[in-house]
Amino acid sequence: MKKFVFVLMSVMLVVSLVGCAQTSGTTSTQKVVYLINGALGDNAFYDSGQQGIDQIANEFGVETRTVEANFDAGKYEPSLDAAVNYADVIFVISYGFEDQLKEYADKYPNKIFVNIDTVVQNDQNTITSIDFIEEESAYLAGVVAAYTTEDTALSGVNADKKIGVVAGDSDPVTEAFIFAYTNGAQSVDPAITVDTKYLNSWDDTAKGKQAALQLFDMGDDVIFQVAAAAGMGVLQAAGERGLYSIGVDTNQNDLVPGHVVASDVKNVGTAIYEVYKSIKDGSYKPGVTLSYGLAQGGVDIDMTAKSPVLPQDVQDKVNAIRQDIIDAKIKVEIYDPGN
Repeated sequence: MKKFVFVLMSVMLVVSLVGCAQTSGTTSTQKVVYLINGALGDNAFYDSGQQGIDQIANEFGVETRTVEANFDAGKYEPSLDAAVNYADVIFVISYGFEDQLKEYADKYPNKIFVNIDTVVQNDQNTITSIDFIEEESAYLAGVVAAYTTEDTALSGVNADKKIGVVAGDSDPVTEAFIFAYTNGAQSVDPAITVDTKYLNSWDDTAKGKQAALQLFDMGDDVIFQVAAAAGMGVLQAAGERGLYSIGVDTNQNDLVPGHVVASDVKNVGTAIYEVYKSIKDGSYKPGVTLSYGLAQGGVDIDMTAKSPVLPQDVQDKVNAIRQDIIDAKIKVEIYDPGN
C-alpha cells in the first residue's frame, strides 16, 4: 500500500512539473528584443514602439534590447541572429526582410515572434502579426486636410482646394495611408485634389523638406507626411512657408507650433505592451493576426496642441466623424493593393 501511494505521488509530481513546463514558455520570459529595419530618433513610428518596450521593461522587470538595422539590407540577417541568441520574445518591424523572418521563425519554433505593421506568416504558423487599420486614422487626416484647405480665414490658405502627401516610399502600408487620406478629404469635398511626392528615403530630412516646398509651390495648403524621420523636413517646410502639415505615428503637433494641424497617430507602443501582457498572463496565441483600429486604440487622429491650429468647431466636426467610424456608422474603405 505504501509503495502504491509513493508511486501515485511520484506520478502526480511528474504531471505537475510537465504542466509547469508547458506554461513556463509564456509566463517566465525574461528577455525581449525590439528589432527594427530602420532606426530610432524619428519622433514617429520607431520611437512609438520603443515607448512600449520601455513600458514592459519598467512594469515587468524584463531585460530588453533594441536592434537597429538602419535600413541596411546587409544587417537584416545578423540582426535576426543577434535577436534569437539573446531573447525569448522578438518584436520585429520586418519591412525588407520578411522572408528571412519566416526562415528564422521556422528554425526557432520556441521563440516568440511578433511582427509589427504588416502580416507575415511562416510555414509553421508561429508568427503573430500586429495589423494596424491605418485607413481609419488616415481617412480622418484627409478630413482634417479638407477642412484646412477650405478655411481661407487661416493664414496663408489660398482659394484652391489642393492638399499634398510626402511619402517615404511606395509600399502597401504607405499606399493605404494615401488612399484613405484622399477618400477622407474627398468625403468633405469631391473637388479637392491630392498631390503626392515619393522620397525613396525614410531618413533624409532634407529630401522631405524639398519635396514639401515643391508641393507648397504647386498651391497645396497642407501636406500629410508619411515619411518617418524624413517627414520632419515636411513639418519644417510648413513652418518656413507659413503653411500647414499633418504629422504621423506620434503627436507631432508641437514640433513646429502653429503649423502642424493634427497628427495621424499609430500607437505601436500600446500594441507591443498589450501583446507582451498577453504573453505574461498566458493568453497569447501564436500565428494570429491582431487588428488595431480606432475602436481598439491602435490608431487615432490627434489635434491637441499647446496652440491648436484648427478652431474648436472644426475639431468638433472631425471628432464627430471619428465617433461615427468607431460606431460603424461610417465604413472606411480598406486599401486593396490588388486593385
